[in-house]
Amino acid sequence: MTDLVELAKRRGFFFQSSEAYGGVSGFYTYGPQGASLKERVEETWRERFALAEGHMQIDAPTVMPEPVFEASGHLDGFDDMLVECAECGESHRADHLIEGATDIEEAESLPTDEVASLLDAHDIDCPSCGAPLAGQPVDEFNLMFETNIGPGTSQTGYLRPETAQGIFVEFPRLKEYARGQLPFGVTQVGKSYRNEISPRNALVRTREFTQAELELFVDPDGDEPDVSSVADVEVTLYPAENQPEGDYVETTVGEAVAEGVVDPWVAYYLGVATEWYETIGVDFERFRYRQHQPGERAHYATDCWDAEADVSAPDEAPEWIEIAGYAYRGDYDLSKHGEHGTENFTVFTQYDEPKTVERASVDPDMSYLGPEFGGAAAEIADALAALAERDRAAFEGDEVTVDVDGESYTVPTEKTGFEFAEETEAGRHVTPHVVEPSIGIDRTVYTVLAHAHEEDEVDEGERTVLRLDPSVAPTDVAVFPLMDKDGMGERAHEIATTLRGEGLDVTYDDSGNIGRRYRRQDEVGTPFCVTVDYESVDEEPETVTLRERDSTDQVRVPSADLASVLADLRAGETTFDDL
Repeated sequence: MTDLVELAKRRGFFFQSSEAYGGVSGFYTYGPQGASLKERVEETWRERFALAEGHMQIDAPTVMPEPVFEASGHLDGFDDMLVECAECGESHRADHLIEGATDIEEAESLPTDEVASLLDAHDIDCPSCGAPLAGQPVDEFNLMFETNIGPGTSQTGYLRPETAQGIFVEFPRLKEYARGQLPFGVTQVGKSYRNEISPRNALVRTREFTQAELELFVDPDGDEPDVSSVADVEVTLYPAENQPEGDYVETTVGEAVAEGVVDPWVAYYLGVATEWYETIGVDFERFRYRQHQPGERAHYATDCWDAEADVSAPDEAPEWIEIAGYAYRGDYDLSKHGEHGTENFTVFTQYDEPKTVERASVDPDMSYLGPEFGGAAAEIADALAALAERDRAAFEGDEVTVDVDGESYTVPTEKTGFEFAEETEAGRHVTPHVVEPSIGIDRTVYTVLAHAHEEDEVDEGERTVLRLDPSVAPTDVAVFPLMDKDGMGERAHEIATTLRGEGLDVTYDDSGNIGRRYRRQDEVGTPFCVTVDYESVDEEPETVTLRERDSTDQVRVPSADLASVLADLRAGETTFDDL
C-alpha cells in the first residue's frame, strides 16, 4: 500500500485533502489521473447496471431530514464499536484492533461486551501511544454526520450514509414513472458520508466516498430473475458456514442457485457484477464473494454477499477489503417509510381477471364489550378484527380469546359479529422487496490500481507499470515527437489534436528522452503511445510508431488509420497482436 499510495500522490491519482492546512483524516482529492479513472469506472458501471438492464437513474440530495433516518433505522442501528484510550484520548475501532491482533476475521459481528473482553484477554494496546486498553469500555458510536437545515430553530438533518435512502423516500413518485409495473430498478451514483472512528488505508476507509447503487423493486410472490443469462459465469463463493474452516466454493451462478447456496436475485447480480469486474481489470485470482455472518448483517438485510478483493503486494499475506455488497433487503425499507411517511409505498398489481374472494370481518357488539370490559373494549375490538384476518378458525367455537397488552380476554363468538363476505378484487397492493447491488467506487478504483500495479524489467531496465484495462485507463494514448525539430513537433501536435477531435483522451509529451517518456506513461497506465519520427514527416504514405504498454512491442500504423485503430483497441474489437 505504501508504494501504491506514493505512486498515486506523485502521478496525480489521489492524495490527502487540505494538506496546506495539515490535512483531514478520511478525505481524499482525486488528481487529474485519478479523476479520469474514477469517472470511467463509474461510466462502465452505469452502462452495465443501468443502461444494459433498462433501469432508471436519479440524483438525490446528500442532506436529508431527520425523520428519514428515524424511519430507516440509521439513528438507532448505524453504529461502530469505539474504544477510547485513557492515556492519550485517541479513539479506535475496537473490532479492527481485535482483527489485527487475533485470527478473528469479522469481529464486527460480535457483541460489544465480547469485544471488550477480547481487548482484555489479548492485552491489546493503543496504536497511538502504546497504553493498555484493557478495562476500557467499548461503546456504540453512530456514524452519521449531523447538520442543521436552515437558520435559527432549524430542522435537524444528516448527510446521507448511503445513497439508497434517496431512492426509497422517492418511491411513491418513482413507481409512477415505472407505470406501477414490477420489477423496476432505480440507480444512483453519488457521495455518501460516514464519520468513521479511525479512517485508514487511503481510499479503503474514508469519511466521504462515492457509491453506485441499484435498488431493484420486485414482487416477492411473482418476479424471478433470468438467471440463464449469467448461469455459466464462474464465481468464487465463501459461504458463512464455510468460513470457520476457510473453505471456498468454486462454482457457477447457475449451480449456486440450483443448490440453494445463493438467493436467485442476489446470484443474478453476482453474475452481472463478475462480468463487469472482468471488464475493468479486477484480478480474479485475488477476488471472492463472502457471505455475511448473521450477526454481521445490516439491520435491513435478510442476506448479503460482499465482493472482496485482496489488495496485498506479491508474496505478502492477503489483505481482503470489501468493495461491494449484494443484499436482499426484503420489504424493510418501504414498510418503514410507509409507516412513518404520508405517502403510499405499495404498488397495485392488477390480476389478469378479477377474482371473487371471501373475506372475514367482525362487527363487535359494543353494547356488550363496553360494560363487560370497560376501557379495554376498543382495543379488544381491534384485536378481534386483526384475528379475523389472520385466523378464521379461531371463531369456530362458542368463544374467542384475544390478547391485549399481555392480558387475555374471552368474548362469546356471537358478540363478535363475525361473518364472511364475498368481494370482487381487480388486483392487490404489494409492498415490493428490494434487491440491492451497492458498489463502493473508491474501493473499486483502489482495487483496480492495486491489481494493475507491477514492477518488471524491459530493455531499458526496471519499470513501474499500471496494467490498466484500456476501457478505464485515464489516458487513451500519449503522442510524442521523437525530437522537437525538423517538423516532428508540429506534426505530433496535429496528430494529438486530430485524435482529441475523435473523442480520445490524449496527452502530449516532448520532455526528456523517448525512454523516459515511455516510462512516465507506463507508470500512469496509458495503454498506447504514438511516436512521430523522421519517417512520419519524410515518407508517403505517412506512418507513425504505435507502442503497446504491456508488451512494449511496436508497429507502424498509417496516420490516416490511427484514430480508428486506437478506438478498436480501446473497445477490445481488435488486439495489438492483430496489428
